[in-house]
Amino acid sequence: MIAPEFPEQIAALRATFADIRAVVDVERLQKQIDELSEQAGAPDLWDDTENAQKVTSALSHRQAELRRVTDIEGRLDDLEVAAELAEDDAEMAAEAERDLASLTKAIGDLEVTTLLDGEYDDRGAVVTIRSGAGGDDATDFADMLMRMYLRWAEKHDYSVKVMDTSYAEGAGIKSATFEVDAPYAFGTLSVEAGTHRLARISPFGSADKRQTSFAAVEVIPVMEEAVEVDIPEGDIRVDVFRSSGPGGQSVNTTDSAVRLTHIPSGIVVSMQNEKSQIQNRAAAMRVLQTRLLLLQKEKEAAKKKELAGTITASWGDQMRSYFLYGQQLVKDLRTGYEVGNPATVFDGELDGFIAAGIRWRKRRDDDD
Repeated sequence: MIAPEFPEQIAALRATFADIRAVVDVERLQKQIDELSEQAGAPDLWDDTENAQKVTSALSHRQAELRRVTDIEGRLDDLEVAAELAEDDAEMAAEAERDLASLTKAIGDLEVTTLLDGEYDDRGAVVTIRSGAGGDDATDFADMLMRMYLRWAEKHDYSVKVMDTSYAEGAGIKSATFEVDAPYAFGTLSVEAGTHRLARISPFGSADKRQTSFAAVEVIPVMEEAVEVDIPEGDIRVDVFRSSGPGGQSVNTTDSAVRLTHIPSGIVVSMQNEKSQIQNRAAAMRVLQTRLLLLQKEKEAAKKKELAGTITASWGDQMRSYFLYGQQLVKDLRTGYEVGNPATVFDGELDGFIAAGIRWRKRRDDDD
């Protein structure tokens, strides 16, 4: 038999969903899809490959966003029907309860997305992971984080392209860069940026002592076209080298990989995913321009805070700890959100941390 409070719970979900639908503005979204579909259907679309990719990517993102809303709306309708049919059927009632829990989570996740209203939040994301202090444990930790984010993307059916990987001589990776092509990937993953800390009994030492290691996560938006950042040619050093896999095994017989170093800032961008040096250089330049644009914005924001007398030294501060000994815990130090099963977190179960991070950031920004 269906629980007496079930209809009230569905009604509450309906009300929450109505608010979300209004924020998403489904009618505006459909209009954008219609306009992009018309552009995508133009016979000369692929005469300009760069513009064609921009149009088709934008269309795919908008369609996915609309589909997410309409799917939930359909599930709500189905749940109401199931609740009526389950009045005197224990098995159907149990199934309806499971559907209610699943739908509650889905609407909660969608509600979090409505908090993503930053300038670049709706774009794809480029994520870079770098090992920090801690030797082999740190490079191994960076590799664990890489797998964690790739598993998270896989669970959500998000398209991922690994752009560059620098393998360590011992275990793991020195750094890796990958792109997540999904609506609101940047806004979602940007709360993962910062310093991550791992504490465990090191598998690389003989003394069975606790080892603490660090890795940094950087998240920037995908710029569909070159951003307006003027970089004098003399400010960039270009190095070319052969792409390589684990252990230095050559996977390319030409010097197609490119490393750009922005001399004034020290920012380094490497790309080796594309087949040609020209393609890798263009991809690296887009990422470099984006990083410089965000660096410029950070400096402007810091200056404003300085003038207002509210400086916070938060850059590079540890934001999450992973404990793999004793208590077995992953805890976000900003939000207080924690999970007592690190294995599930490293297997990509990050939605709870991300949702808590987005809500924390929204409250912080509203208070500023």
